[in-house]
Amino acid sequence: MQDFVFDPEKDLVLERVVPCTPEELFAGWTQSELAVQWFTPAPWATKSHYYELRPGGASDVVMLSPEGVEYPNHGCILDVIPNRRLVFTSCLTRGYRPAESPFFTGMIELEPVEGGTRYRATAIHKNTEDRDNHAAMGFETGWGAALDQLVALMISLRK
Repeated sequence: MQDFVFDPEKDLVLERVVPCTPEELFAGWTQSELAVQWFTPAPWATKSHYYELRPGGASDVVMLSPEGVEYPNHGCILDVIPNRRLVFTSCLTRGYRPAESPFFTGMIELEPVEGGTRYRATAIHKNTEDRDNHAAMGFETGWGAALDQLVALMISLRK
């Protein structure tokens, strides 16, 4: 992912400095027992979460609406640098097989800074229409609320 260049016409980004370590945030993203507690912004829930942490591995998440409707999201892990970067996509499934309904590639970058971690979540889209649809779905609000939930969970686990 060294060649990635953010394109404001096609991509969305959420960036904050949060009071957690990169190790805590990476664990929250990659350990299923933690991820199901924060991954989907309330009042939605995460029914199941499974990341096979290797390039080509599965990225399978099932979200649950407040009405109880399941929304499965099957994808592929593209890149893993423990405690620094996680890249996943809905454009492919396990083993780099093309997905039926590709939507975006997600990149989570974690950089230690004074006071915690610079957390950057980028949603990479194939075109402006997909970016605009993702923004209209509430990317900034939803991903921001999920990050708040992740931070709260990791802080609570320190006690």
